[in-house]
Amino acid sequence: MRVLLVKPKARLRTILGLEAFQRLEPIELGYIAAVVREPHTARVLDLRLARRPVRAFRACLHRFRPDVVGFTSYTHEASLVKQLARVTRDCLPGAFVVVGGHHATVAPSDFNTPEIDAIVRGEGCGPFSQILNSLEVGGPAEGIPDVLLTGDRYDLEAAAVWPQFPDPASLPKPRRDVWRPERYRSVWACEGMAPWERLFPPVSLVRASWGCRMKCSFCVVPFLCGGEHRPRPAALVADEIAQTPTKHIYFCDDENFIDEGFAWELAEAIAGLGIHKRYFAWTRATTVNRSPELFKRWREIGLDSAFLGFESTDDTQLKQYKKGGSVIHNEKALDTLRELGVAVHASFMVHPEYTETDFQTLRDYVNRLPPAQSSFTVCTPSPGTPDYRQAEPRIWIDNAFDLHDCMHPITPTELPLRRFATLLAEQAVAGVRRTPLRQHRHPLVPADLWKVWRAEGRYRRGFEKLYEDYPRDLWD
Repeated sequence: MRVLLVKPKARLRTILGLEAFQRLEPIELGYIAAVVREPHTARVLDLRLARRPVRAFRACLHRFRPDVVGFTSYTHEASLVKQLARVTRDCLPGAFVVVGGHHATVAPSDFNTPEIDAIVRGEGCGPFSQILNSLEVGGPAEGIPDVLLTGDRYDLEAAAVWPQFPDPASLPKPRRDVWRPERYRSVWACEGMAPWERLFPPVSLVRASWGCRMKCSFCVVPFLCGGEHRPRPAALVADEIAQTPTKHIYFCDDENFIDEGFAWELAEAIAGLGIHKRYFAWTRATTVNRSPELFKRWREIGLDSAFLGFESTDDTQLKQYKKGGSVIHNEKALDTLRELGVAVHASFMVHPEYTETDFQTLRDYVNRLPPAQSSFTVCTPSPGTPDYRQAEPRIWIDNAFDLHDCMHPITPTELPLRRFATLLAEQAVAGVRRTPLRQHRHPLVPADLWKVWRAEGRYRRGFEKLYEDYPRDLWD
């Protein structure tokens, strides 16, 4: 069988603006491609690289003639996937259409439509492999764990239960031969960057674990993994890192260092193989403060930058989020990492209820911080979380999933929506300009200066114009 694996191209300008700074590998499809073994053939189509994605998709269907078409999507891409599934039905009525990814996991009923045959929830490698096995012998792909069939066979009881994640050791090594690694880049900020060093290097994604032990109220991860953090064998992860084609590694774990024993083991496994690469990872302020020696060791083996979820400038709000830390904890972690030479990406959430005063308070706070790369999202709880159930009665738009990118408010704003967008855009750009590279006037090659200027403009416009994605009567 011929298997086509598709990543859609987002339509929201907020996402497209973010991609101007960062477009990462479709690693989820690399994992799925790894279980498509001979005599089957897998091809990955990343529509983010296409100027006209629907036309590119139709052309691929006509050339490749796949027997199975698999889509992945986040929530804001779900409508796009359903549109592409209808295109598949039009072009290849006999193709078996499968959807997976985040939205299929947290809101599977949204994909229970005639143009889709099966919905894969949770970790997709095992279920997708079993789907192929069933189709190969002419079976109906029934009875496969964490797979829902659509239509009359849709199982409401199974859809109401969270999927079971397998042993992380079973995760295959992702195939990277199904895309060109040099096409995936990210802005790479760090402390003490060498003069004229390229700012947008090719970057590879690596997954060392899944899950998180924390219970943040807006996050769905604790429900997906039962409140556990489950690492892969350190030796396997180090071996995968050694074989990646790029020097820069972006860890896509939910929290890389919360299991200190594993983090130490992985660091020593990397060092033992003599790997000399550079790393970006996600962590928590409480982890940094508890284990500064761990981060010192990771800095020695190449950790350049770490993502910290500051979320708020107010301890009361952090307590409501169940973050397990405080503003002081966040600031201490920032200072600790910078002293070690690790740059910080500080992330904040604004609320739809923000007033002019709230935005000014946030702006003043960020400006007082030491140089750090800051980003700003709108508090948008994931479907399946208590916060989402609480917000659901107040959702003010019919197409909430279409705007569920953590940058569009899905409940009414206190300010006029157009004004909210303007202030959010100003805050986002101000955060970009607080990076260590900007503050220290780091010399860049002209090509990177042009990329930064262009990316910043797209990023700003994405926020400024987000109100246009709503019905006109909500703008003012």
